[in-house]
Amino acid sequence: MSQERDVIPLILTGLGTIAVTVLTLWYYGYVHFAKEEDALLLADFTMLKSIPGEDYKLSLKPAKQVAQCIDGVLVLFDTEQKGLSGVLVDNRKQAVRCAGQEVPQQVKP
Repeated sequence: MSQERDVIPLILTGLGTIAVTVLTLWYYGYVHFAKEEDALLLADFTMLKSIPGEDYKLSLKPAKQVAQCIDGVLVLFDTEQKGLSGVLVDNRKQAVRCAGQEVPQQVKP
């Protein structure tokens, strides 16, 4: 004898399970929903080329970001938003390297 099952409770159970799983992962920090204000655009930064004998003016007020060299890559930390950090990259998404720092090498098996 074949019994017909109502599939609606199975579908609702599956969708509910997925929703609870995603919410649990978000709560514990394993899933992050990025917002626009979380990103710092590269356009916000400008490189001033130093030319011998030429003066340029800088603001006395420091930037909201602090740079640190980690594993040979320049990492920016925001001083106003705790936990916000990022890697400085060029227009090809290549990381800006730090001078005088050893670049990590790939481990060959």
